[in-house]
Amino acid sequence: MNKHMDKNGFVYLIGAGPGDPGLITVRGLECIGLADVIMYDYLANKGLLDHARQGAELVYAGKVGGAHNREQSQINEMLVEKARQGKIVARLKGGDPFIFGRGGEECEALFEAAIPFEIVPGVTAGIGAAAYAGIPLTHRDYTTSVAFVTGHESSGKEVSGIDWERLSVGSGTLVFYMGMKNLPQIAANLIAHGRAPETPVALIRWGTRPEQEVLDGTLADIGDKARKSGFKAPAITVVGEVVRLRERLRWFDCRPLFGKGIMITRTAGQAGPFARLLGDRGARVYQCPTIEIMPPESFDDLDREIRSLAGFDWVIFTSANGAGFFFDRLEALGLDSRALGRCRVAAVGPKTAEKLASNGIRPDLLPSGYHAEGLLEAFKGMAVDGKRALYPKGARARDVIALGLGTLGMHVSAPVSYRTVTPEALPAEVIDALEERRIDCIAFTSSSTVANLASMVGENRLIHLLEGVAVASIGPITSAACRDIGLPVAVEPQVATVEALADAIVSHFVAP
Repeated sequence: MNKHMDKNGFVYLIGAGPGDPGLITVRGLECIGLADVIMYDYLANKGLLDHARQGAELVYAGKVGGAHNREQSQINEMLVEKARQGKIVARLKGGDPFIFGRGGEECEALFEAAIPFEIVPGVTAGIGAAAYAGIPLTHRDYTTSVAFVTGHESSGKEVSGIDWERLSVGSGTLVFYMGMKNLPQIAANLIAHGRAPETPVALIRWGTRPEQEVLDGTLADIGDKARKSGFKAPAITVVGEVVRLRERLRWFDCRPLFGKGIMITRTAGQAGPFARLLGDRGARVYQCPTIEIMPPESFDDLDREIRSLAGFDWVIFTSANGAGFFFDRLEALGLDSRALGRCRVAAVGPKTAEKLASNGIRPDLLPSGYHAEGLLEAFKGMAVDGKRALYPKGARARDVIALGLGTLGMHVSAPVSYRTVTPEALPAEVIDALEERRIDCIAFTSSSTVANLASMVGENRLIHLLEGVAVASIGPITSAACRDIGLPVAVEPQVATVEALADAIVSHFVAP
């Protein structure tokens, strides 16, 4: 029988990993998508909730203002209650459920209530954070053992349950969880029981995330260093000779954009690849969609022209969005790419060409300039007088192409194939980051993203919020829109692609 058909529902205890959403297991991601209810912790990356199915109930079971939002007993009761309603529950826990995650207690409660469950292991913080700091916990030249220890024992204990003597001299690498408050005592106990004061120590805060911080020291001085620098939880402490290898093996926090906050303004559906390009270079990316792509109020004009494709000489696409909606309408009308017949095809930009290629079309004309002016320049050298062109455009598209081709003698039909809508408000996370000066660079990928952001925030306020922020523009048209509202452009690639823009942003921040 399918385990999800149990009348008592089902619970998955899922290790969400230490912070980087890419570290969750394939099974963990699958279980999130199955759940009716997701209960998530403070340390579980909220980006994982994007994989929840539509309509899933999201329940926060972490911390508010440093205090636990719900006691463990309440969490246990809620897991049982939701499952008894016949629901599939995903309990999303930072790190691994069974390593200082109190997953064992939750499983005991489910067992007592006869609720079926499954454990989905995750990358625990001690392993993940150490790896992202460039510290191998074992190394044949240094140590063959590692111990994971809680740095925050139960408050009810009168005597420590940690065998400090054996731990100090009997284990190689030590990894302490939740030990920031007790850091001076931990160091003192290890020294008192035989560990050398000069033993290297690394504190790793927010390990595996773009805001990761690492503080190096020794058992003798790490407490003072942490106090003077204001180093705070959540952090793990790694003790041992392997910490010395960080100088050679660090890879994560030395990437070119590490620690830089970069705001991107593309549509929600198109921001992903650009965000990954920047994230792979170490940036902390804030997605701020300033455009929503929508169908036009009516497809009547576009459909009429599609039915008359045989009468056109050229079909012109200036964006992947325009191409996408065009081929969607072909399909809706029971047609496919063969309907283009003898039409020649022009495309502006490689992304538009990629979209055409996915529909089996290779453009006949792909100008070197990735903008309307570049397309017109390419047409000037061709015999187009008297030719007919279909130009499926965005509702707010500039008139440059239609007017310019008209002066060359072309007859242009320009039905609206999609429209752009300005979102009502900026995400709260983005507003907070701007006001708290956590944004180092803002990237605009079209002139409409500039105009829409200014409309959403107000030009004067936007200029104030972006004081000291590097403005990156994908190309000349977008740069002109920035300057029109008073934003100086610091970054503009020679080629108008997001790949080139990402490279130009890197060059801006790492230039000598």
